[in-house]
Amino acid sequence: MVQTILSGLICGILLGFVLQRGRFCITGAFRDLYLTRENRMFVAFLLAISVQSVGIFLLSAAGVIQLTNVPFAWLGAIVGGFVFGVGMVCAGGCATGTWYRAGEGLIGSWVALFAYMASSAMMKHGSLQPLNQFFGQYKVEQGAIYETFGLSPWLLILLLAGVTGYLVWRHLKQPAVRIPSLPPRRKGLAHLLFEKRWHPFVTAVLVGLIATLAWPLSEATGRMFGLGITTPSANLLGYLVTGETKMLDWGVFLVLGILVGSFIAAKGSREFRWRVPSASTMVTSFIGGLLMGFGASIAGGCTIGNGLVNTALLAWQGWVAMPFMLAGSWVATYFLMVRPRQRSRQAAVEAVQGA
Repeated sequence: MVQTILSGLICGILLGFVLQRGRFCITGAFRDLYLTRENRMFVAFLLAISVQSVGIFLLSAAGVIQLTNVPFAWLGAIVGGFVFGVGMVCAGGCATGTWYRAGEGLIGSWVALFAYMASSAMMKHGSLQPLNQFFGQYKVEQGAIYETFGLSPWLLILLLAGVTGYLVWRHLKQPAVRIPSLPPRRKGLAHLLFEKRWHPFVTAVLVGLIATLAWPLSEATGRMFGLGITTPSANLLGYLVTGETKMLDWGVFLVLGILVGSFIAAKGSREFRWRVPSASTMVTSFIGGLLMGFGASIAGGCTIGNGLVNTALLAWQGWVAMPFMLAGSWVATYFLMVRPRQRSRQAAVEAVQGA
């Protein structure tokens, strides 16, 4: 139990610290593809997937970890992925983003986090479990893409790394945008950790390495998977309600560590402060959290479990769910951001014309 607590917390603290300092927002990465046609954060996300994919297949080849088959629950990946995409835009952050932004003091993220934990717990352990089982029955047992086509996984990893490397190279050769900043208050390592802006690609590599590290740490405690947010979040709430200690697995301490790591990073960089949003924003955040818990449960994972880990495993589950998460996020972005702006502009034009 001590090993479970320490290794899960340490991995979570590292991840939460890196996510907060690197402003690694997957919701923003998905949304910006549609809203501003900017893909740098999405390329960073692909880089994190590529690093982890290389890492875990090397560890598997060396016999350090055992990769498990991820059945392809196709209906859940489609429906759940889309619903989750809508929810993360409403909540203002994906599941992981909600955890680390709660560590920054955002009350809206705490509201979304509670709703996310509640709905995922109902889907996995409570009254909505039959609904989860309904979507789960539509599946294909052989879930690896390379097994479907009879290929070596390294061919697909090479393809993924090659495409990602090309996209990274294209971004790096562009002129750097200089962002004015205040004079540093610290020197050396403290300045690097808490003041200097982190490049998205550096952050992505660190996220990929931490995601790789999560596999042997998790498997050492009997949990045969890497990073995961939805089930641990549901288990945490389940433990708080029932007191069942069997729910306190490695993943629970991982998500608690994300909260702690983000808090440390936010305090060290002087970015922590309690921020209370408007009542309407809190309602939207709550609805978003509910949708995320529902969607991630039937999809078999969130933007971490599916978008980062199952994609790195070269599983159909991840690579099918992620496009539907993208689609859901774009639909929500249109109705929550684009359409209101269009109406505001139209109202302003009509007011000028009527003057």
